[in-house]
Amino acid sequence: MSTLPWGRLDGPTLLTARWVVGHENGRHVLFERGEVVFEGERIIFVGHDYPGPVARRIDYGAALIGPGFVDLDALSDLDTTILAFDNQPGWKKGRVWPRDYLEAGPREMYAPDALAFQKRYAFAHLLRNGITTALPIASLFYRAWGETTEEFAAAAAIAEELNLRVYLGPAYRTGNQVVEADGTIATFFDEERGLANLAEAIRFCEAFEGRAGGLVRTMLAPDRIETCTPELVRRGAAAARDLGVPLRQHCCQSAIEYELVLKLRGMSPIEFLAGLDALGPRTLLPHGTHVAGSSRIARPGRDLEIIRDAGSTIVHCPLVSARHGAAIESFARYRAMGLRLGMGTDTWPPDMLLNMQVGLLLCRVVDGDAQACRSEDTYDAATLGGPRRWGGAISAGSPPARWPTSSCST
Repeated sequence: MSTLPWGRLDGPTLLTARWVVGHENGRHVLFERGEVVFEGERIIFVGHDYPGPVARRIDYGAALIGPGFVDLDALSDLDTTILAFDNQPGWKKGRVWPRDYLEAGPREMYAPDALAFQKRYAFAHLLRNGITTALPIASLFYRAWGETTEEFAAAAAIAEELNLRVYLGPAYRTGNQVVEADGTIATFFDEERGLANLAEAIRFCEAFEGRAGGLVRTMLAPDRIETCTPELVRRGAAAARDLGVPLRQHCCQSAIEYELVLKLRGMSPIEFLAGLDALGPRTLLPHGTHVAGSSRIARPGRDLEIIRDAGSTIVHCPLVSARHGAAIESFARYRAMGLRLGMGTDTWPPDMLLNMQVGLLLCRVVDGDAQACRSEDTYDAATLGGPRRWGGAISAGSPPARWPTSSCST
């Protein structure tokens, strides 16, 4: 808090605005002409008529003060999915390696300074959009293989400078999709290289967890499920448990992915993860649109029940999903089942308000019911979906009882 624009603060600060979002009885509430009082890194009061003395008062007028958004899939590089907006399928835009490129030897397409600039630019825009906790995601299409300690060390320094709470970890994989000459999609694996990638990611977690007074946390971030061999999945999940860090595994996001995993492993992506003990309360699963029994995957199965029973969280990225003609079926159904849901933007600009609105609209369309989902439902997912999953692992300090657990930010 010492780097806030008001200078170093000693004593409680009281903020007021036309509306303040607080929390009572397990739900968000709106306080008209409400007050927020914080001291140091701790919010000590949210509501009306704070009874204690304060060092300063700041009125924001016709504004809303609320908890910072938690972006569980925060894009930190170019959003090349936009190239496929009106041009499908996406692999024709170069978003999947062709076989001849792979055989020539994939190469790094970004210099270290460009990778650092990506993070700075992305992190600044996350804050600009009210996102105060972010788990960055970048494409590996433009990388020689996985991400590196050096680029994420730079990302940690940038996050500390900007006061953005982050969970960082270099992405790793043992394989990749490739496009054959006839246009079919296949997979290529190099397990030795991928396991070395994982070892580097584990060392990063050990070295950087808790940096900057806890502002920088770590995670393990395997690439898409079809690019991961069983050994990589098994070792990564075990390491996440040992380290006590989140594990984010992209899966259930496309028909191609589902069919590739089914062909390779003889089971659905979720069944594959469950069989390797890779699901649990710390597991994040973007995007959850292609699951057994949905309109996109006719194969019967219990994918959603398996996710729910493991306590894992689906990261809902409605804007990106809708861009490709997909949606979860549905946000309201998932909530009613007891599934844990968080939000991710996964595009640029990282407009969480737009994502919440698109998510609400998609739910109403999919369910054919204007009352299927309400604004506060997606707001809860964007502010509480992350912290609830890890029992406070995403935290902004020690919040008071009247503020959303672990999601308070000013």
